[in-house]
Amino acid sequence: MSKQRSLYGLVLAGGKSKRMGRDKALLERDGESQLQHAFSLLKAVTERQFVSARKDQADDPERQRFPQITDNYEDIGPVAGILSALEAAPDVDWLVLACDLPNLDRGTLQHLVEARSAVHPFTAYRSSYDDLPEPLCAIYAAESVAIVKGFVDDGIVCPRKILIRSDTQLLQQPQRAALDNINTPEDLAGSVLGERA
Repeated sequence: MSKQRSLYGLVLAGGKSKRMGRDKALLERDGESQLQHAFSLLKAVTERQFVSARKDQADDPERQRFPQITDNYEDIGPVAGILSALEAAPDVDWLVLACDLPNLDRGTLQHLVEARSAVHPFTAYRSSYDDLPEPLCAIYAAESVAIVKGFVDDGIVCPRKILIRSDTQLLQQPQRAALDNINTPEDLAGSVLGERA
Protein backbone atom coordinates (compact mmCIF):
# COMPACT_ATOMS: atom_id res chain seq x y z
CA MET A 1 0.00 0.00 0.00
CA SER A 2 1.12 3.54 -0.61
CA LYS A 3 0.43 6.73 1.27
CA GLN A 4 0.42 8.44 -2.12
CA ARG A 5 -2.87 6.80 -3.16
CA SER A 6 -5.81 9.19 -3.42
CA LEU A 7 -7.94 9.56 -0.33
CA TYR A 8 -11.69 10.09 -0.72
CA GLY A 9 -14.15 10.90 2.04
CA LEU A 10 -17.46 9.21 2.80
CA VAL A 11 -20.11 10.46 5.21
CA LEU A 12 -22.27 7.57 6.37
CA ALA A 13 -25.81 8.96 6.33
CA GLY A 14 -27.85 5.89 5.47
CA GLY A 15 -28.97 4.91 8.94
CA LYS A 16 -32.58 4.64 10.00
CA SER A 17 -32.09 6.62 13.26
CA LYS A 18 -34.57 4.37 15.07
CA ARG A 19 -33.30 5.14 18.57
CA MET A 20 -33.14 8.89 17.92
CA GLY A 21 -36.65 8.98 16.44
CA ARG A 22 -35.62 11.41 13.72
CA ASP A 23 -32.98 11.57 11.00
CA LYS A 24 -29.61 12.23 12.68
CA ALA A 25 -28.13 13.59 9.44
CA LEU A 26 -30.65 16.45 9.59
CA LEU A 27 -29.92 17.54 13.17
CA GLU A 28 -28.84 21.17 13.04
CA ARG A 29 -25.89 23.04 14.49
CA ASP A 30 -25.31 26.76 13.85
CA GLY A 31 -27.74 26.71 10.95
CA GLU A 32 -26.27 23.72 9.14
CA SER A 33 -27.16 20.04 9.22
CA GLN A 34 -24.96 17.51 10.92
CA LEU A 35 -24.52 16.00 7.45
CA GLN A 36 -23.17 19.32 6.12
CA HIS A 37 -20.85 19.60 9.15
CA ALA A 38 -19.36 16.13 8.56
CA PHE A 39 -19.05 16.73 4.82
CA SER A 40 -17.21 20.01 5.43
CA LEU A 41 -14.76 18.31 7.78
CA LEU A 42 -14.00 15.71 5.12
CA LYS A 43 -13.61 18.38 2.46
CA ALA A 44 -10.68 19.82 4.39
CA VAL A 45 -8.69 16.55 4.41
CA THR A 46 -9.73 14.46 1.37
CA GLU A 47 -9.62 14.90 -2.40
CA ARG A 48 -13.27 14.08 -3.13
CA GLN A 49 -16.24 13.62 -0.82
CA PHE A 50 -19.45 11.62 -1.01
CA VAL A 51 -22.50 10.90 1.09
CA SER A 52 -23.61 7.32 1.60
CA ALA A 53 -27.37 6.80 1.46
CA ARG A 54 -29.91 4.04 1.11
CA LYS A 55 -31.80 3.87 -2.19
CA ASP A 56 -34.96 5.18 -0.53
CA GLN A 57 -33.04 8.25 0.74
CA ALA A 58 -31.50 9.27 -2.59
CA ASP A 59 -34.21 11.89 -3.26
CA ASP A 60 -34.01 13.45 0.20
CA PRO A 61 -33.47 17.21 -0.37
CA GLU A 62 -30.57 17.48 2.08
CA ARG A 63 -28.74 14.42 0.75
CA GLN A 64 -29.30 15.59 -2.85
CA ARG A 65 -27.09 18.59 -2.13
CA PHE A 66 -24.04 16.30 -2.11
CA PRO A 67 -22.46 13.70 -4.40
CA GLN A 68 -23.91 10.33 -3.35
CA ILE A 69 -22.95 6.70 -3.32
CA THR A 70 -26.10 4.65 -2.96
CA ASP A 71 -25.88 1.47 -0.90
CA ASN A 72 -25.69 -1.73 -2.95
CA TYR A 73 -26.60 -3.79 0.12
CA GLU A 74 -29.60 -3.78 2.44
CA ASP A 75 -30.07 -4.44 6.14
CA ILE A 76 -26.40 -4.80 7.06
CA GLY A 77 -25.92 -1.42 8.74
CA PRO A 78 -23.05 0.97 8.08
CA VAL A 79 -20.91 -1.68 6.40
CA ALA A 80 -23.33 -1.39 3.44
CA GLY A 81 -22.11 2.14 2.80
CA ILE A 82 -18.47 1.28 3.42
CA LEU A 83 -18.48 -1.69 1.06
CA SER A 84 -20.45 0.19 -1.60
CA ALA A 85 -17.85 3.00 -1.58
CA LEU A 86 -14.92 0.58 -1.72
CA GLU A 87 -16.53 -1.08 -4.73
CA ALA A 88 -17.45 2.22 -6.42
CA ALA A 89 -13.87 3.52 -6.42
CA PRO A 90 -11.61 0.50 -5.92
CA ASP A 91 -8.32 2.31 -6.53
CA VAL A 92 -8.55 4.83 -3.71
CA ASP A 93 -8.44 4.77 0.07
CA TRP A 94 -11.54 5.94 1.94
CA LEU A 95 -11.84 8.06 5.06
CA VAL A 96 -15.19 6.91 6.41
CA LEU A 97 -17.06 9.13 8.84
CA ALA A 98 -20.39 8.71 10.63
CA CYS A 99 -22.70 11.71 10.40
CA ASP A 100 -23.53 11.63 14.13
CA LEU A 101 -20.26 12.86 15.65
CA PRO A 102 -21.03 16.42 16.81
CA ASN A 103 -17.74 16.82 18.73
CA LEU A 104 -15.50 15.80 15.84
CA ASP A 105 -12.93 18.43 14.88
CA ARG A 106 -10.63 18.96 11.93
CA GLY A 107 -7.52 18.27 14.02
CA THR A 108 -8.71 14.76 14.85
CA LEU A 109 -9.27 14.00 11.17
CA GLN A 110 -5.97 15.59 10.17
CA HIS A 111 -4.09 13.43 12.68
CA LEU A 112 -5.80 10.30 11.32
CA VAL A 113 -4.86 11.21 7.73
CA GLU A 114 -1.27 12.00 8.63
CA ALA A 115 -0.94 8.66 10.44
CA ARG A 116 -2.49 6.67 7.57
CA SER A 117 -0.73 3.32 7.42
CA ALA A 118 1.16 2.29 4.32
CA VAL A 119 1.01 -1.38 5.31
CA HIS A 120 -2.25 -1.94 7.24
CA PRO A 121 -5.62 -2.21 5.46
CA PHE A 122 -7.29 -0.14 8.20
CA THR A 123 -6.23 2.88 10.26
CA ALA A 124 -8.49 3.79 13.17
CA TYR A 125 -8.57 5.38 16.58
CA ARG A 126 -8.84 3.40 19.78
CA SER A 127 -12.03 4.20 21.63
CA SER A 128 -11.30 6.41 24.61
CA TYR A 129 -13.77 4.24 26.56
CA ASP A 130 -12.78 0.64 25.82
CA ASP A 131 -9.64 0.77 23.63
CA LEU A 132 -11.46 -1.03 20.80
CA PRO A 133 -11.30 0.31 17.23
CA GLU A 134 -13.58 3.18 16.23
CA PRO A 135 -14.67 2.01 12.75
CA LEU A 136 -16.84 4.99 11.82
CA CYS A 137 -13.99 7.47 11.80
CA ALA A 138 -11.38 5.36 10.08
CA ILE A 139 -9.43 4.89 6.88
CA TYR A 140 -10.20 1.86 4.74
CA ALA A 141 -7.41 1.20 2.24
CA ALA A 142 -8.32 0.10 -1.28
CA GLU A 143 -7.12 -3.44 -0.54
CA SER A 144 -9.55 -3.74 2.36
CA VAL A 145 -12.48 -4.35 -0.01
CA ALA A 146 -11.71 -8.08 -0.16
CA ILE A 147 -11.39 -8.26 3.63
CA VAL A 148 -14.68 -6.45 4.26
CA LYS A 149 -16.48 -8.49 1.59
CA GLY A 150 -15.14 -11.71 3.12
CA PHE A 151 -16.51 -10.81 6.54
CA VAL A 152 -19.89 -9.81 5.08
CA ASP A 153 -20.06 -13.08 3.15
CA ASP A 154 -19.44 -14.88 6.47
CA GLY A 155 -22.29 -12.98 8.11
CA ILE A 156 -20.11 -10.56 10.10
CA VAL A 157 -21.42 -7.09 9.35
CA CYS A 158 -20.31 -5.16 12.44
CA PRO A 159 -17.54 -2.76 11.32
CA ARG A 160 -15.95 -2.83 14.78
CA LYS A 161 -15.70 -6.63 14.72
CA ILE A 162 -14.16 -6.45 11.26
CA LEU A 163 -11.44 -4.08 12.47
CA ILE A 164 -10.89 -6.07 15.68
CA ARG A 165 -10.33 -9.25 13.68
CA SER A 166 -8.13 -7.60 11.07
CA ASP A 167 -4.66 -6.07 10.84
CA THR A 168 -5.64 -2.59 11.96
CA GLN A 169 -3.29 0.23 12.86
CA LEU A 170 -4.70 1.80 16.02
CA LEU A 171 -4.06 5.37 17.17
CA GLN A 172 -4.77 7.26 20.37
CA GLN A 173 -7.42 9.96 20.08
CA PRO A 174 -6.01 13.47 20.42
CA GLN A 175 -9.36 14.69 21.79
CA ARG A 176 -11.09 12.25 24.16
CA ALA A 177 -14.69 13.22 23.29
CA ALA A 178 -14.17 13.79 19.56
CA LEU A 179 -15.74 10.47 18.55
CA ASP A 180 -18.67 10.47 20.98
CA ASN A 181 -21.73 9.79 18.87
CA ILE A 182 -25.39 10.56 19.44
CA ASN A 183 -27.94 7.77 19.15
CA THR A 184 -30.81 8.80 21.44
CA PRO A 185 -32.60 12.00 22.50
CA GLU A 186 -30.70 11.72 25.80
CA ASP A 187 -27.37 11.64 23.95
CA LEU A 188 -28.50 14.66 21.96
CA ALA A 189 -29.44 16.63 25.06
CA GLY A 190 -25.95 16.14 26.51
CA SER A 191 -24.12 16.96 23.27
CA VAL A 192 -22.89 20.15 21.64
CA LEU A 193 -26.02 20.06 19.47
CA GLY A 194 -28.32 19.71 22.47
CA GLU A 195 -26.65 22.59 24.31
CA ARG A 196 -27.39 24.87 21.35
CA ALA A 197 -31.01 23.78 20.89
